[in-house]
Amino acid sequence: MHRELLVDFLNTVTVSGCEEAGQEKALAYGRGFAHEQRTDPVGNAVSIVNPEAPFKVLLSGHMDEIGFRVTHIGDDGMVHVQKAGGVRPGLYVGAPMQVIHEIREGEKITRCRVCGVGVITDELLKNTEVKDRDLLIDIGAENRESAEKAVSVGDPVCADTQVRELLGNNFTCRALDDKTGAFVILEAARRAAEQNVHCGVYAHTSVGEETTGRGAWMAATSVRPDCAIVVDVTWASDCPGTDPGTTGQIRLGKGPVLCLSGMVNKAMNRMLEETAREMEIPVQYEVAGGHTSTDGDVMLMTGEGVPVALVSIPLRYMHSSVEVANWQDLENAIQLIAGFVKKAEGAAKDGSLDFRPVRAE
Repeated sequence: MHRELLVDFLNTVTVSGCEEAGQEKALAYGRGFAHEQRTDPVGNAVSIVNPEAPFKVLLSGHMDEIGFRVTHIGDDGMVHVQKAGGVRPGLYVGAPMQVIHEIREGEKITRCRVCGVGVITDELLKNTEVKDRDLLIDIGAENRESAEKAVSVGDPVCADTQVRELLGNNFTCRALDDKTGAFVILEAARRAAEQNVHCGVYAHTSVGEETTGRGAWMAATSVRPDCAIVVDVTWASDCPGTDPGTTGQIRLGKGPVLCLSGMVNKAMNRMLEETAREMEIPVQYEVAGGHTSTDGDVMLMTGEGVPVALVSIPLRYMHSSVEVANWQDLENAIQLIAGFVKKAEGAAKDGSLDFRPVRAE
């Protein structure tokens, strides 16, 4: 498992709608194993193993992260923002922040990082429902003119964090949702290639999951896979303030999580379970009574319908700048998905593959 790839992803700002820098790194890594790579007008990146194979498995994890976009620069040089995705603005009051400003010179793009802080006022500290319009970013500018030399309307903004190792093989950073998923699917595709699979494996880092779902729709429509595995994160129940009775008991370090939901294909889940047993990989379960709130929901209802399974990474403190995950859960997810691809390929060859839960006579 190439941990340095995930660290590189996490050190790269990819606020939803501004994912290009991360996608460039995903493509660079994918060139090490892919037979073909594709991009599309919405910003997706796909690294493909065996693009000519008739049986196709789509692996998808989203590259975009929650954050903000600059909406206005005040006369005092303060930067106003609008949220992009499920951000809780109150968490950013008094927090280190960063703005990414692009400078274009012909085909050359230079991305400049501008440091800032979430403004603190007594009023904001007392406000229990801080809105994005209440949040200001202080980049140290004297006035609007000086601020506009460094940032522009539309620039992405997010917490300024770095990867930190914790006890118990755990680690923390912002944007583990869902750069862990993007990392897992690329590593799983690489391992499948190393195992000389002959089916088509499409390692897809999607855009827009946190805001629009545009990437998932475009991917499923263009690839037309026989099945898709989406890798995202899910709420761990082993931290304060959580209730295992809500969706299930889920703990860090105890394995990837399979979703039990009407949106998830039962035959795919069974194949994942069989793979886990054979490879002695621990798995956990979560329950979603309706939609899963992931790209899988979009993919399932694309075209004639795509059989989908959801493999999730346990995560503490989701949608914050201090998300916590476990390295072993990532390794187990990689092994599980690579093993599933191999098993699905075998079933497709011998004619036993059938994702229908009910069969007509």
